Amino acid sequence: MLTRLRLTLEMIKFEHSVFALPFALTGALLAIRESGFQLDRFWWKLLWIVVAMVAARSAAMTFNRLVDADMDAKNPRTSGRHIPARLLTKSFAWGFLAVCMAVFLLAAHALNPLCLLLAPIALAIVFSYSFTKRFTSFSHLVLGFALGIAPAAAWIAIRGSLDPRILWLTGAVTLWTAGFDIIYACQDYEFDMQERLFSVPRAFGIVGALRISRLLHAGMIACLLALVYSLRLGPLALAGVAAVVALLIYEHSLVKADDLSRVDAAFFQMNGYVSVLFFVFWAADILWT
Repeated sequence: MLTRLRLTLEMIKFEHSVFALPFALTGALLAIRESGFQLDRFWWKLLWIVVAMVAARSAAMTFNRLVDADMDAKNPRTSGRHIPARLLTKSFAWGFLAVCMAVFLLAAHALNPLCLLLAPIALAIVFSYSFTKRFTSFSHLVLGFALGIAPAAAWIAIRGSLDPRILWLTGAVTLWTAGFDIIYACQDYEFDMQERLFSVPRAFGIVGALRISRLLHAGMIACLLALVYSLRLGPLALAGVAAVVALLIYEHSLVKADDLSRVDAAFFQMNGYVSVLFFVFWAADILWT
């Protein structure tokens, strides 16, 4: 059982929970700031937000691996994934998915009634991505939105209601995720053409896809600046935006249309740095200015 659990965590790349979690925690801290900044009142909610985020992402990734298992088996890049390679059975993965969903619903219940009411909708959104590549090139934006709802959900968890201003952060995360997912999808350009799957690289070519990725990341920066203005954040938040700009410029410098050998570095390392550094700067601004 422990071996299968370890393999499952490898399959869903559990360590990549770092991508969305810092943005969710930023949303929570911004909500606490708007509530008068009594952090000691909300520490337990922060714990439940982390539980909910990790459970939701684990459920979404497991569902994706199950839905895409047959497709992954055909793709040389993904044929070694755990289910196609028969390292894990589908029945065990379905059981793990059920546990993750139960933990997510428990966390939503612990947070507040509105979170519990919205929890099935959140699961539907994060699960829907797995089907979109079969019929729309906007699948990257759907994935982005699945992560983008995290900061808005964290705001609701703290405040019990939604403030439209936090949607700037939802927009930023949506565009950021869609942008780096397009870069990652460039690796599967030939496979997508062969299987007639939908993606931005297939629709616009690799050169066009990389340009669209850059435009989406520029849109992310615009959303972050709009959030700084709307919530009257300080210089540390602006420094965080500047750090994100620098990291994204470097990320795009790693990937060329005729050389995708460094896509993994651009996708995994740089985006991990983006989310963590963003949180460090913005948390500092929220807590100390």
